[in-house]
This record gives sequence, structure tokens and C-alpha cells, in this order.
Amino acid sequence: MKSFEYRNKAALVTGASSGIGAVFAHALAARGANLVLVSRREDRLVVLARQLSERHGIRTEVIGADLSVPGVARAVHRRACELELEPEVLINNAGFATYGLFETTPLERQLEEISLNCKAMVELTYAALPGMLKRRDGAIINVASTAALQPLPHMAIYGATKAFALSFSEALWAENRSRQVRVLAVCPGATDTEFFDVVGAKEAAVGKRMSPSVVVETSLRALDRGKSHIVTGGANRLLGMLPRLLSREAATRLVGSMLKPQTAG
Repeated sequence: MKSFEYRNKAALVTGASSGIGAVFAHALAARGANLVLVSRREDRLVVLARQLSERHGIRTEVIGADLSVPGVARAVHRRACELELEPEVLINNAGFATYGLFETTPLERQLEEISLNCKAMVELTYAALPGMLKRRDGAIINVASTAALQPLPHMAIYGATKAFALSFSEALWAENRSRQVRVLAVCPGATDTEFFDVVGAKEAAVGKRMSPSVVVETSLRALDRGKSHIVTGGANRLLGMLPRLLSREAATRLVGSMLKPQTAG
């Protein structure tokens, strides 16, 4: 399979104001893609968009939006089309995690987590895919996590949303691989971003944090090869094999002990 061509294509990146999303924006801009950058933090997007436009001579547009709100994802896609930047590349990166026992974590926050991590991804993909199929050219990258590979006690909803992202992406990969649209799920482990500041628990970071640049470059190489998913980092791939080496119960207990609050007795 030949490498994917980004030059002069329109790419929509969610969660683009920092971390993996911002690095995806840099990488796609360097490859000649025009960008629609989406995040709640519009002020950061404006600065990033200006930098990328000046550095790479590409067109950049900014959409400040809270994708966890029902219907906003579809409105974002409509706005991108109005700007004549219908997504030919879609990076579903926006997401967050909650940490703690399920029954003590505010329900509304967990429902917001499901809405952003799952529903917004589905809405944007549903909106963008028909145009890609019509052109017989396109790429969708959904940022999942190694959390997708086994249940996560103390992060039950996050793990479940990322398992959804992985399963959803692999199914779409199979549906569309012969129709010239590439679909990839990216499963990074702990990455050096603001993610864990939002989580508010150092226990949530298992293992050494990887550079987001490594995650993005590994992901784009996997897309070029037509892969359905990629687990970034050798140690993370080994961790992902736990459910194959142990019973699911044993693997879940082990992960639960790694994520257990350190202050607990």
C-alpha cells in the first residue's frame, strides 16, 4: 500500500489545542495539509493556527467548540464544509478521563466523558465518511489508548470508552479498506501531555511517559501501511498482551492494583 498523500487535503483535528492533537496538527501541516483545528480552548488554537500557517504556508481555520455537547460535532463538520474545508482527513483526538471508584465519581462528569470520547467521535465520523467514500480517498485516525486493551478498575468509564473506540475503528477499517478510505485506531500508553493534569491522579500514569511526537509519527507510519490499529511503544505492546497471558480476571486484578490510589490503606 502506498503512503497516504496529505498535500492540499483538508484535515480536521479535534483536541488540537495541546498534547497529541497539537502534534498531529504540526505533523499534518508539515505534510502540506490545510487544517481545521477544534477545541474548547479557542485562544490556544488561534496561536497554533497562526504559527502553522506562517511556517508551512497552509490554510488554517479555528473552531472553538465543546464536542461533549450533543449535536456540536455535526455542527463542527457543517462549519468546516462552509469554510470549504470538508474533511478528507479526520483526527478524532479529543477526550478525557475520570479517576476514582465508579459510584463516587460524579455521574454527570462520567456521562460527559462518554459523550466526548465516544459520541463525538461517532458523529464526526458519520458526517465525514460519506464524502471520503465519494472521493474514494480519505483517512480517519481515532485516538484510543492502551486502556482499550483491558478493563481499568478506578478508571472504568475511560477504559470502556477506549475499548469502544478500538472496536469501532477496527470494524470501520474492515468495512472501508477496499473502498480507499483508511481507518486507524491509535493506542498510546502514558504520554507526556496535560492529560494527567486533568485526571488529577499520578496513579493513572502507568510506565514511562512517551513523547507525543513519537506517538504521532508512529501513527502516521501505521496509516501508510494500512494498519487497523497500532499500540505505540514496545512496553505498551507487552502490557497489552496481559489478557492473552493471564485470565481476564487476573489481568484486571493486576491492572487494578497498579491504578489503586496510593493513599488508600
